[in-house]
Amino acid sequence: METVALGSRAGKWIMVSSILASSMAFIDGTALNVVLPSLQKGLHATLPDLFWVLNAYLLMLAALILIGGSLGDQLGRKKIFMAGISVFVCGSAACGFAPDVTWLVIFRAIQGAGGALMIPGSLSLISSSIQPNERGKAIGTWTAFTTVVTIGGPALGGALGDAGLWRYIFFINVPLGLASLIILASRVKESRDDDANHKIDYAGVMSIVLGLALFTFGFLRIPALGYHNPEVIVSLVGGLALLVLFAVIEYKSSHPMMPLKLFANSTFSGANLLTFFLYAGLGAAMLFMSLNMVQVQGYSQKASGFSFLPFGILMVLIARRVGKIADKHGPRLLLIVGPATAGLGFLVLSFVKQTSGPSDYWTSFFPGIIVFGLGMAITVAPLTTAVMTSVNDHFSGTASGVNNAVSRIAGVFTNAVFGTLAVLFFTGVLQREIAPLPLNPVQKHAIMAQSVDMGNAHVPKNIEAKNKAIIVKSYHNSFIATYSIVLKIAAALGFTAALMAFIFIRGRGAAVIID
Repeated sequence: METVALGSRAGKWIMVSSILASSMAFIDGTALNVVLPSLQKGLHATLPDLFWVLNAYLLMLAALILIGGSLGDQLGRKKIFMAGISVFVCGSAACGFAPDVTWLVIFRAIQGAGGALMIPGSLSLISSSIQPNERGKAIGTWTAFTTVVTIGGPALGGALGDAGLWRYIFFINVPLGLASLIILASRVKESRDDDANHKIDYAGVMSIVLGLALFTFGFLRIPALGYHNPEVIVSLVGGLALLVLFAVIEYKSSHPMMPLKLFANSTFSGANLLTFFLYAGLGAAMLFMSLNMVQVQGYSQKASGFSFLPFGILMVLIARRVGKIADKHGPRLLLIVGPATAGLGFLVLSFVKQTSGPSDYWTSFFPGIIVFGLGMAITVAPLTTAVMTSVNDHFSGTASGVNNAVSRIAGVFTNAVFGTLAVLFFTGVLQREIAPLPLNPVQKHAIMAQSVDMGNAHVPKNIEAKNKAIIVKSYHNSFIATYSIVLKIAAALGFTAALMAFIFIRGRGAAVIID
């Protein structure tokens, strides 16, 4: 396909449509984390319910995004991009009207299916349409502008959450999606790989969807049933077996949605390993920071949203410049320094204890947010550049889909594994906290039964008034201890991501050619 200059009229319309559509996904993710406390209260949801609200979207996105990238290469990147935007907008509107948690989970799955077609389309369209010597700059521009558009996501989400209007987080996607569709339909030319095959890997889709779902279900049932429960064991073993089967199917398939030959390039392999570890750490850190601020530290949801503003500002100021550096010197050094810096930021944040609320923000959360924000700003554009330039243009959509799938699979594992570990950590600390208190066994059992809600735990009605403040403090101490452990694990994941870049990413590397 003929490519265009980034500064040309055609190049600008490609960038605008891609940025608008991508912004929906960014707003949805960043704002939703902030309004989770309101959502939990509004729908009377438990903590496991919240993880399913997050995972229903991520499961469908992680599994089908691989198909989305391939379909774009085969049937037309613009066509599939527009189809994904349409489904995502419809799913978002349905989420806004969801009457209960069950329906919200179902509509989030529909939203995820739309995102699977939409998300790889933006970067694929950029990578296949913009001239090669400007792609790093284009990706950096995309990163910077999507951050500008979504920088208000947490703040807006917090304001809506405090006002009891959390549903409007989903409605915001409707005008953004419609504007993007109009631009794509009237201003952007189609892009496709004419040599691509048109067969869909149904076996691969089924194996990865069921595998991830079973694996997630098994982990999220551990706090209620225990490790040795047959339901948990069957789910975990079955999920793992299906994920192994997925790898076998992809290896043997003549038309795989995840061509394993892509991983013959060490840069592509290293970039995806880095993505998995870094985004697993990032997902855990962002989720538990938001819950800590609102449910334990006394922040309003609006204040919690604004607390992440420095992160967005750093992305705006640095991402585009870093993209240019990656174009000129290669991404390797940046992909070592960036994740390591993010890991250091998570480590700094892990030492935050009970504070006096937002007045202590500058000496508690702010330093760590600045450090991990700097690390992510250094990482995002070079990481995308490394992935997209490690394969030839024919597989740009597939490469984008694989990398996006890896980041979403990391999110699934984060919610499943960290959700389980967090409840177990919280329960263990809470048991030690209430052990010396003058309570009878029935009262202690009622207190422990609240562990599944962690930061949203309530003092049982059978507790005397004089002990209620002590129990609240015990809940808070237990959550802060759990938060500290989770953030330290997130830091370790960030350092591991940097190690992956050091080991696997070698300069610019040759593009993989698939027969």
